[in-house]
Amino acid sequence: MNWTKLGLIYKPDGSLPFSQTHAQVPFGFPVADDRLRVYFATRDANVQSATSFVELDAHDLSRILYVHDNPCITHGAVGMFDETGAMPSWFLRVPAEDGTDEIWLYYTGWNKSETTHYRLGIGLAISRDGGLTFERKFTGPLLDRYIFDQVWVAQPCVMREPQPDGTVRWRMWYLSCTKIEVINGHPEPFYDVKYAESADGIYWNRTGQVCVGYDAFTDAIGRPTVFKDGDTYRMYFSYRSATNYRTDVERSYRMGCAESADGITWTRTDDQTGIARSTEGWDSQMMDYCHIFNHQGRWTMLYNGNGFGASGFGVAVEG
Repeated sequence: MNWTKLGLIYKPDGSLPFSQTHAQVPFGFPVADDRLRVYFATRDANVQSATSFVELDAHDLSRILYVHDNPCITHGAVGMFDETGAMPSWFLRVPAEDGTDEIWLYYTGWNKSETTHYRLGIGLAISRDGGLTFERKFTGPLLDRYIFDQVWVAQPCVMREPQPDGTVRWRMWYLSCTKIEVINGHPEPFYDVKYAESADGIYWNRTGQVCVGYDAFTDAIGRPTVFKDGDTYRMYFSYRSATNYRTDVERSYRMGCAESADGITWTRTDDQTGIARSTEGWDSQMMDYCHIFNHQGRWTMLYNGNGFGASGFGVAVEG
């Protein structure tokens, strides 16, 4: 798949107290025929993440129509798994019992750690007002560290697949941190992509199945995005080395991809990614945290560039 970049679309200007920097892990969510909402994580002066959004012209994705001036969800209470940040990952429209639609947000909760700097877990929040605000389903995480996920879990991609018997199969691909190594005096996390299933989207079965793992270069994989292309499951992700990735472009985040017949066993196809860092500008040092979705019959990618989202998010389209 080949991609054409449309350039940088949005970066916070620092005028909102809750949104001083970053438009991280962008997610495209259509709200009307003429509007595409893009949710993202943004940071306040205390470097705490909250979720907010902008809306783009659906016919011209380079045109911003609206910048939301409030957070949709902020950090949790003291002592909770998300006490220092609530970072969005995946949004789904889910039918409610009363016949209306709810929007389910699977998010990453941030919790500070003295030894490893942070610990992460996966939470669920639900919106009943069209995605303007989200209320936590539980104050605790849906997924946390586990026998297969030794350090933390984060950034799930969730898919609902209707089955022939009328049930729905919930599928999740998520980041699993398996170890921390202290490198040059800094604790560096190693994390791969694992798989889980659920009957209701709340209680998840984990088997330790690795979808995309480590190799000679890959020590960490950023935010998987899975989509069906005909009968084939495709996954895009970012990946990096564990050493000097913040300063050395040769070791920093770049895009990778994989394909699968069943969504469980994957083959990496990084040579077919079809997109790379620019030679200069906002995405020249790294590319990361993409979301791919079908927009007006065309595969569309939202992604971050330099500084793990500090430089804002951009758009690329298929072709």
